[in-house]
Amino acid sequence: MTVLPIILSSNKTQLTLFQNNMAYPVYLTIGNIPKEICQKPLCHAQILMGYIPTTKFLGITTKAACCCALSNLFHMCIQHILALINSIGKTGIKMLSGDGIWCQCHPIFSAFVGDYPEQVLVTCTFNGHCPKCIVPSDHLGDYDCYPLWNFNDTRDVYLLAKSDALVLHAACRKAGLKPVYHPFWEFLPLMNIYLSITPDVLHQLLQGIMKHLISWLTSPEVFGPEGINACCQSLPPSHHIAMFPKGITILSWVTGTEHKNICHILIGLIINLPLPHGQASACVVKAACALLDFLYLAQFPSHTSDTLKRLDDSLA
Repeated sequence: MTVLPIILSSNKTQLTLFQNNMAYPVYLTIGNIPKEICQKPLCHAQILMGYIPTTKFLGITTKAACCCALSNLFHMCIQHILALINSIGKTGIKMLSGDGIWCQCHPIFSAFVGDYPEQVLVTCTFNGHCPKCIVPSDHLGDYDCYPLWNFNDTRDVYLLAKSDALVLHAACRKAGLKPVYHPFWEFLPLMNIYLSITPDVLHQLLQGIMKHLISWLTSPEVFGPEGINACCQSLPPSHHIAMFPKGITILSWVTGTEHKNICHILIGLIINLPLPHGQASACVVKAACALLDFLYLAQFPSHTSDTLKRLDDSLA
């Protein structure tokens, strides 16, 4: 018996080939493919399953009802794409592997890769809330652990769609969930959608934590933009180091690659800069080092108990 972990990924994109309309391209891959192959686009480890349309629903007057309709449209399309997994995932199907051996394969949906808006859409949670745990929206910045959403309770809520729409809406409002008519993951075998949401290195770390760290360090209350830009302009050229001859605060739209390049030189920029009012900068440098350690530890291809402990210590 061979398990085929199904991995879906999607991101709302403007499609130039479709008259600049917005849609959700849905890509599929399996977890049995080695990472060195998945990371190379030319190896075509991911296949395009289709495009999920978006529409403005001109016949719907309220914004909340329009958002609800869009969510239902998305889940219905994904449900159509994964329709065969409901039966084949349990019974299995014989498939020929690359080495010529026939295997009894069980495709199981295991992970969804997407940005925060897509994570919220898939888990039927609301914007401003965590798609994995039940942390209150006003405590998202606290360093506390909260339990995951209970998948069984969530599925029981959506099973009410069989009886009455009003009952479903009332139950979803009480549970803090979107009133989606049968989410695509409702009947998938061995499924827990909250465990299937994966971390996003680009948006959550580089464009999230590191963006906030850099904006904090360059704020007037800490080092200020002038001091950091001056240090950036005086850096000597070096191998494998991207140069920013005009500084880093004048960049209007910073990509993930540029944030990664800034992280390479960030400690060198602030190590000898003074804080306002003659305060010692050791604590600020220590905080920056800890967050950079967290960034690089989080990108390890595999982890041990020691690296996970170091990850927690850096965040703390």
